[in-house]
Amino acid sequence: MTTPVASHLAVCAILLLASLPAPAQSGKPGLAVSQHQPGGALPTGWKNLPVAEGKARTEYQLVTDGSTTVLQAQANGSASALMHEGNVDLSRTPVVAWRWKADGAVPGADNRDGAREDAPARLVFFFDGDKSKLSLSDRAAIQLARTVAGEELPYATLMYVWSTSAEAGSVIPNPHTGRVQMIVVSGAGDAGKWQNLRRNLARDYERVFHEPPGPLKAYGIMTDTDNTQAAIRAWYGDIRFLPGNAAKD
Repeated sequence: MTTPVASHLAVCAILLLASLPAPAQSGKPGLAVSQHQPGGALPTGWKNLPVAEGKARTEYQLVTDGSTTVLQAQANGSASALMHEGNVDLSRTPVVAWRWKADGAVPGADNRDGAREDAPARLVFFFDGDKSKLSLSDRAAIQLARTVAGEELPYATLMYVWSTSAEAGSVIPNPHTGRVQMIVVSGAGDAGKWQNLRRNLARDYERVFHEPPGPLKAYGIMTDTDNTQAAIRAWYGDIRFLPGNAAKD
């Protein structure tokens, strides 16, 4: 985490966490886009946040798909995340269920290569945890972030990604830090099709980080092509958090 590129990852997380809106009054977790009108404002508590200063932002808007409202993401050499504060108790609702569809793979993208690490669709989860367990370099990066920006980095980040870099079910470590792990859930054969996906988030976290998850600090979606400068579209349906007995992964 001390290399210039790894420091860029720190900036991304700081910007996202520092800019999160205040907790929504409803307190109900998830993203219920189907209950909103096409062309309307983004749901309460959700905010389109840059992943780095100066980067173009992905456009997120509510559109019609058949008889249902969905969230369309349009990236054109851009990267930003639609994020919400972590109002989820994973001890009660550890399962995340969602729908998404992507035009296809991002041309030239490879999630194993930091210079080409783009994805048409992602679910992103920031976790807190016991930072004393981390390596000296990771703790130094956290201290630097706290000193420079007054914000702490997430203890760990888990993503579900649409990727052609590996088979579905594979885990791809971020090219710069093991504190960010990506699980592939969609790929080339899923292009242009709506998928109904369901994962036990707590179980997946424990599998990739080898410990139970700490509190969820924030979660959201991201469609990004800032590395490849490609143009891509993806669509997201409702995101729900469910009890553990609902898992089918």
